[in-house]
Amino acid sequence: MKIVETLNETLLIKGINKSNECLLDIDVYKNIARVYTQMENTISVLSDMQENRSYVYKSDTALELGLEREIEPLIINSIWEEEILKRIHPDDKVKKYIHELRFFKLMDSFKPEERTHYNVLSRIRMKDKNGEYVFVQHRMFYFYSPYNNKLRFALCLYSIAIDQSILLPPDFLIINSIKGKIVAEDKLNYRNILSQREMEILKYVGEGFTSKEIADLLFISVNTVSRHRQNILEKLKVKNSIQAFNDSFH
Repeated sequence: MKIVETLNETLLIKGINKSNECLLDIDVYKNIARVYTQMENTISVLSDMQENRSYVYKSDTALELGLEREIEPLIINSIWEEEILKRIHPDDKVKKYIHELRFFKLMDSFKPEERTHYNVLSRIRMKDKNGEYVFVQHRMFYFYSPYNNKLRFALCLYSIAIDQSILLPPDFLIINSIKGKIVAEDKLNYRNILSQREMEILKYVGEGFTSKEIADLLFISVNTVSRHRQNILEKLKVKNSIQAFNDSFH
């Protein structure tokens, strides 16, 4: 099982019927995505966890990142905007997925009225129209349903970062926008959590390689790969809380 499949298992709403259906008006949230696109020149992706569908709105920023501008919104039958995701640097994409798992876990631990205080702020590398990597600012907001208390919508905003200095590495942060503070920055900085070798293995795991394939690529034993995988689980503290992610390392 890949990390994306784990996220699908974690994020998508299952077993919906008339008694627990979310009745939020999707047009309201589609309009929010549209306004962000127009005001901030972003690429805005509204993902519906109940319907497993996304709506993509694009400004001229899309052209700078080598993407086409369709008649909006572009509707995708998935919560993943593959056209955008495939342009993200492979290392940053794996970190982005794990960061979103940790954000979901954190939000799940809060009271409903506290969840609106938080959002994701990341600085990631994406290919531009020339095929070169540039830094892009990624923000993500969650909207929970008052009807069933489940995550209904995720809004992702992509814009070209102001500071393109290579001296500043990619960042993956959770922000408390009420207090203007970064939440547990050190715990969410994977460079401080995982070793270089563990980051290499995590990258291959996210791309779907087996332990045997990873061992062959890195010229190490399968047992060594397995030990690193177990260390990754323990360091990211996902072994017990996200069983699906644990399954992906077997």
